[in-house]
Amino acid sequence: MRKLKRSPASRSPAQSPAARITATIIEKLEQGTKPWIKPWRGVPISRPLRSCGTPYRGMNTFWLWMMAEASGFASPYWMTYRQCAKLGGHVRKGEKSSIAIFYKTYEKEVETPDGGEDTETRRVLRSYAIFNADQCDDLPAMYSPEPLMEPVEPAGRRRRIDAFFARIDAQLRHTGSEAYYEPVLDRITMPPTTLFEGFDHYYATLAHELSHWTGHSSRLDRDLKNRFGSEAYAAEELVAELSSAILGAELGLPVTHLDNHASYISHWLKLLKSDDRAMLTAAAKAEEASSLLLRLGGHDERSDPEFGDDLAEAA
Repeated sequence: MRKLKRSPASRSPAQSPAARITATIIEKLEQGTKPWIKPWRGVPISRPLRSCGTPYRGMNTFWLWMMAEASGFASPYWMTYRQCAKLGGHVRKGEKSSIAIFYKTYEKEVETPDGGEDTETRRVLRSYAIFNADQCDDLPAMYSPEPLMEPVEPAGRRRRIDAFFARIDAQLRHTGSEAYYEPVLDRITMPPTTLFEGFDHYYATLAHELSHWTGHSSRLDRDLKNRFGSEAYAAEELVAELSSAILGAELGLPVTHLDNHASYISHWLKLLKSDDRAMLTAAAKAEEASSLLLRLGGHDERSDPEFGDDLAEAA
């Protein structure tokens, strides 16, 4: 599960559609993910659909599956800005478009070897901007799929911890099946609580993403502009893991949730072997991150009744 995410839609506009799509697929494969496998999340299985209901074909099928997964979209429908307006809806302010690709055919006059002229038919790849129905408001009900089953909230919800996280003024949305922080948008995305086995796991994951959130330039100003697999990425992931472990200890959450994905462990080992001070640096930054979150969340372990009177007396 990726924790820091930069949307492919934010890549350089100079990239050709083919280069943009290929770069995204390579990035996914480097993370050990098969981007053409669609992880259906309790909604009807479907190919990506145009606003009229016609399925997209070819690379658009896999590309739009990837875009839907990256952004947490459940609707299979995609449309242009004008198509949305014609349906009586509107694209929400601040939403970023994806692209669909097509080949444009044209005729070109060319010179033949004998000095004459001939006409060649050529094709060039083009793209246009589209939005998922989940990015739009006031569309007809058919554009929002009904869930296949009623979601069930997991056990373990705690009002005190809910209140702690609610006091932290972070932009947070619940959608899709991935948890990640987007530095450019300064936004955290979390899966719905119903996708977690228990609220302790949900809280621990949220603590991790909030730890990334503390690194924004307006807060602790850590280096968040890094690529998956780089030393800077591994270092930031280590900071977030250690910070969330500290938060878990302070809030009474399990600290066994550290991400043990093989790729992360490999990157951390590489980092620690190349820099014997990396762990000390990460721990110091994690302390800063967790301290900021504990302060913003209004947590004071000395006066928290769930920790007992003995802490106050010992102080």
